[in-house]
Amino acid sequence: MAGSATPMMAQYFDLKKEAGDCLLFYRMGDFFELFFDDAKTAAGVLDIALTSRGEHGGEPVPMCGVPVHSAEGYLARLIRAGCRVAIAEQVETPDEAKERAKREGTPSSKALVKRDIVRFVTAGTLTEEALLEPRRANMLAAVVEVRGTCGVATCDISTGRMELEECAPESLGAVLARIGASEVVAPEDWDDAPEDAIQRPRADFGNDSGEAALKKIHGVATLDGFGSFTRAMLAAAGGLIAYLDHAGRGKLPLLLPPVARSNSSTMAMDEATRASLEIVQAQNGGRAGSLLAEVDRCVSGAGARLLAEDLSAPLTDRQLIEDRLALVSEIHGDPLLRADMRKLLRAIPDIGRALGRIVAGRGSPRDLGQIRDGLIEARRLHGILAARKERPALLDALLPAITGHGALTDLLSRALVPSPPTERSQGGYIAEGYDEGLDELREVSGNARRAIAAMEARYKSETGISALKIRHNGVLGYFIEVPSKHADTLMEPESGFIHRQTMANAVRFNSLTLHEEANRIAEAGGRALAAEEAHFEELVSAVGQDRERIAATAAALARLDVSAGQAERAAEGGWCRPQVLDDASLAITGGRHPVVEAALAKQGERFVANDCALSPDDRLWLVGGPNMGGKSTFLRQNALIVLLAQAGGYVPAEEARIGLVDRLFSRVGASDNLARGRSTFMVEMVETAAILSQAGERSFVILDEVGRGTSTYDGLALAWAVAEAIHETNRSRCLFATHYHEMSRLAETCSALSLHHVRAKEWKGDLVLLHELAEGAADRSYGLAVARLAGVPNEVVARAKAVLAKLEKGRAETGGLAAGLGELPLFAATASQQEETRDTLRETLAGLDIDALSPREALDMLYRLRKEAGT
Repeated sequence: MAGSATPMMAQYFDLKKEAGDCLLFYRMGDFFELFFDDAKTAAGVLDIALTSRGEHGGEPVPMCGVPVHSAEGYLARLIRAGCRVAIAEQVETPDEAKERAKREGTPSSKALVKRDIVRFVTAGTLTEEALLEPRRANMLAAVVEVRGTCGVATCDISTGRMELEECAPESLGAVLARIGASEVVAPEDWDDAPEDAIQRPRADFGNDSGEAALKKIHGVATLDGFGSFTRAMLAAAGGLIAYLDHAGRGKLPLLLPPVARSNSSTMAMDEATRASLEIVQAQNGGRAGSLLAEVDRCVSGAGARLLAEDLSAPLTDRQLIEDRLALVSEIHGDPLLRADMRKLLRAIPDIGRALGRIVAGRGSPRDLGQIRDGLIEARRLHGILAARKERPALLDALLPAITGHGALTDLLSRALVPSPPTERSQGGYIAEGYDEGLDELREVSGNARRAIAAMEARYKSETGISALKIRHNGVLGYFIEVPSKHADTLMEPESGFIHRQTMANAVRFNSLTLHEEANRIAEAGGRALAAEEAHFEELVSAVGQDRERIAATAAALARLDVSAGQAERAAEGGWCRPQVLDDASLAITGGRHPVVEAALAKQGERFVANDCALSPDDRLWLVGGPNMGGKSTFLRQNALIVLLAQAGGYVPAEEARIGLVDRLFSRVGASDNLARGRSTFMVEMVETAAILSQAGERSFVILDEVGRGTSTYDGLALAWAVAEAIHETNRSRCLFATHYHEMSRLAETCSALSLHHVRAKEWKGDLVLLHELAEGAADRSYGLAVARLAGVPNEVVARAKAVLAKLEKGRAETGGLAAGLGELPLFAATASQQEETRDTLRETLAGLDIDALSPREALDMLYRLRKEAGT
């Protein structure tokens, strides 16, 4: 690599240019090498040695490398670190390179093996088992705006599932939050593209090209059989398919027929709500501590992935919810059936992802074996479930999908050994008896190996060298090896042995007889491997032809696993089947927070259950009480119970009646978003503004401590106005937690607002938090008692007590914060009032420092003022 004009360097730079911002894995023998900045990045992420090789531009070339045989593990770490990788493989052998050099008139000694990028490995295009999390879907999304509407195309290429949808631009963030894509691609000239989106050429996002690509992939003349797709949906599909084609270098992965998704069919939740409720991941970004982790009792990876999707997109169609609940109820009511189902489902491999690898051209004999075993076990499960009488409608709909693969399973059972290997390069995965010709080749190879063993014994006898061995390696093939002290005997001209190699303590030889036997083994072995490879391709083709039905089986098995897991979780925790209604009620008896309850149980403590009863006449509960009293937990648990119910599962309560919720909003807790220049209070206000602009009568809103991030007067004023707006304008079901006791006066003017508080007592100077919800306003905040409980020094608490007494005395004398609130007009009377008119021209002129303006700045200011004046 000395100098900048070497052929290898030229080849590397050409490939690196093609790789763009991806790290380039450059194949050199048994290693993938990385150079320059790529090497520095990879060495830092992988914690491997950074070395140098030759020079370029007078400087040493940084480099590092990873072995080809263990590259998957390193790739996984790079992808998790946010890197993208281009794989440059050798696409010809050294001998082929020399032949090409001869044809081109180049000295064969300088022939450089051709390399080409065979694949881009990115977060959204993974299919390898070692690179994927078994219990997490790996979504790739493409987004584009077409005439004021955003099209969104999503695909999990590990299973082939593809969905198309559209939304308003302001709803795109919520849609992407629901999807949770590992990677998002968008047109390169779109100013409003999501942050961190991979930019691709605008030409890729054409609705005509998207429609044509889908028709070609699925071999149809029209997409009408798959559903109705808008221009925005098809444009996004075009971008998605073009990116997959780019990543696979012309080889597309498994793509099932697209499904049109309607946003109205699922409960809307924005990103802030999902983060606040910790639905699929906790605040620390991990799975532990999330609702998903606490609910998940699935025994398969596919089931866990589907459960996460259910929780991320609860249904709004009452009949679909009831169908899911009926299946869970059927399994819940029969513990023996539940145990049998879970035992069978646990034994079924992840056939959806095995199918994805096979269709993508990355499959192995083991994947074929997983398809075989999974379909056979699915048929057994079908036998158990089909025998039941009065089956739920959803079970009847699923049963046909988990059977009907008899011909394919028979073929795979005859063709494959019971436990096929993950690698096919060494053969041995086609079963004996499937191909007589292959069996004969194996017999020839076996006989030749036995002949070599007999030859070794004969040579030992003839030479009298008991340490003589016949060995094999990848360079010399078969050879005879003796200790150095016996080498002279075999060196004699008439010994019949030919010297091959001298080692430190041994000498290696060949013989004509051994050479002939080795050729027989090599020929038979090569022909056997070729035969197995041909059978592998035939089996892959058979599976590929049936891919849509196999994918349907995988989806049905996942749904059964989710239902059985929901039933198991309900049995564990004493959860109930919710009633889902079409009204605007919410009546929960003995509701509990599933995550908090589980955490307390580990500590040997009991969770205190609470009731919630919202109705059109009592739709806004104002909840007061001390910090740590359980207000936030109460708010969240009711939101999670609604979510679980509409996801089609049982809920942690004694009884639950859920009026369908179309949108769920949670503004509970907030943190700084410094990357966007937003303080905690700004984040709180942005989230509150979203609720006030989007919540409706069918929505459910939980709000905690609105206004706490600013001054006391500003905070109370905002909290008061927000509560009035939700009561009068949005008219949503709402739980509103606050420390402002003054807000209790809202009950005098808001007819559908009621007061509640979490109970607490002081006993001998200590605060006792009862975590019970009671009617009426809180009598006090217990802030000083909580501070003492938290370990604040006694002298500080004593000083705070003295200050508090002084403040309370002043409030009693002046009316305090609540002074004048009784004379406020109703919210409805003030909502239409306009802000006082502002004279912006006068304000601008008053703020000018005329003496500091340059002539040019003064002229620009005049033009600006004239424009503002509209003249």
